[in-house]
Formats: sequence, structure tokens, C-alpha cells
Amino acid sequence: MSDIERAVAFYEGRLGLQAVRSGPSADIPDGSRIYGCGGRPALNVYQSVTAGKSPATLATWYVDGIDQIVDELVSSGVEITRYDQLEHDARGITARAGGGRIAWFQDPDGNTFALEADV
Repeated sequence: MSDIERAVAFYEGRLGLQAVRSGPSADIPDGSRIYGCGGRPALNVYQSVTAGKSPATLATWYVDGIDQIVDELVSSGVEITRYDQLEHDARGITARAGGGRIAWFQDPDGNTFALEADV
């Protein structure tokens, strides 16, 4: 993220993730957070001047109940990303190649994340 405080507001406030550890990032004291996922440290978010520069999906969460999770994200102010070349249902979820369903969202810097479900 370009600003760690904005990152904390998004990842903790909107996504509801809990930091399991914080620390420095380059020359920024307390400029990173590690968030737990599945009971283990899994996502490292840190302040960087290159934030939001990757066009690729940075992380994917494999979930059960994708409809409910998308609804919860939207109700907390997260916008589901819709791609013109894909068909989406009313929630913004699309069929995944090979079966299942997928939805994407972005953090405030434009880093893309996905939620995937087998059904």
C-alpha cells in the first residue's frame, strides 16, 4: 500500500482481518502488518512506493459461501470489480474456468484480490 494507515483502515476496518504482527517496512517504523488467514500468518501488507502497480491478482482466498462473503464485503463498503469481457451475476460473481465461481475486489491502491468457491 502507498499508505500503511489507509491499508490498516481497509484490511482491518473493511475486510475485518486481524493483524497478528506489525513491524517496520524499509525505513518506515511500524510500516507493515501481517494478517492471519486460516489460523496462520498469511498476508503481508506493507507500505511501498510501487503499490498498485501489478495488473495481476495478488492473492486469492478459497472460500465456502461466496455469496454471503461478497454481501458482507459490499455492506462494509468494498466494491466488487466487474470486467467487461466477463458475465457477472447481480453480486458481481462470475463462473470460473473449470467450474466454480469467482469475484474480484481491489484495495484503495488498486491491488486486486479474488474470492473463489468450488460451487
